[in-house]
Amino acid sequence: MERNKEIYKVTLVGGAVNVILLLFKFVAGILGHSAAMVADAVHSLSDFVTDIIVLVFVHISGKPKDKSHDYGHGKYETLAMTMIGVALLAVAIGILYHGTMKIIAWTNGSKLEAPGILALWAALISIVLKEAVYHYSMIKARKLNSPAVEANAWHHRSDALSSVGTSVGIGGAIFLGQQWTVLDPVASVIVGVFIIKVAADLLRNGIGDLMEQSLPDCVEDEILQLAASIPGVADPHDLRTRRIGNHYAIELHILMDGDITLNEAHDKASEVEDVLRERYGEDTHVAVHVEPK
Repeated sequence: MERNKEIYKVTLVGGAVNVILLLFKFVAGILGHSAAMVADAVHSLSDFVTDIIVLVFVHISGKPKDKSHDYGHGKYETLAMTMIGVALLAVAIGILYHGTMKIIAWTNGSKLEAPGILALWAALISIVLKEAVYHYSMIKARKLNSPAVEANAWHHRSDALSSVGTSVGIGGAIFLGQQWTVLDPVASVIVGVFIIKVAADLLRNGIGDLMEQSLPDCVEDEILQLAASIPGVADPHDLRTRRIGNHYAIELHILMDGDITLNEAHDKASEVEDVLRERYGEDTHVAVHVEPK
């Protein structure tokens, strides 16, 4: 429960910043006539929505095992990460579409209104605040080993990056004259590309875990080495791994002397389980099948 409280705390901090920024950005974008800033505001709105998703799904994932969930509810946290990726992708597509339409209109001779200085200030303030929230959230995500908080941290970083592109586009459109007003929608398109990259990474990881993707090769190699380090244990094989939320699930076979007693074999198997849980956490699911050699 302490872990969930920490996740709620970091998410609420990010949520508070998102509410302030999205209101400021919408006002600045509308009053400052900036398509890039309105796009940035929509991105901040998606940040706020994903904060709510994290709060709801982390609460569910923190529930203990029950009759219908023998492995716990950890996958809900992975589902939250995947939903954040989908939300980001949808936002990016919308930003790309509207920015591209403005660029096409400009190439056909339409005049674009130069954004106001308020929009530039909104972008600069957003960069500072969102980068600070990113670092705070990422530190907490690593400490808590939470994929949902890490996904949300990258969402904050993507918002900071989008504000960098937005500030460049708005600044160029303001200070370089009427012929450069197209820089504002160009900046919004660049923002969309950045967001798509972040969304693709989140979706790849989230869908991989939901589809029972194995742990990385370096982790599986370490598991086999740890199991083989127990005296009397030989040739760990048939390793199967996956993630369940922020925990690992590990199943493997090991060979032992066929002449030892059942109690001795059980104790050795328990040693393997203990060393793996010591390395990967007490909530790691470990199943060891003993075979005679």
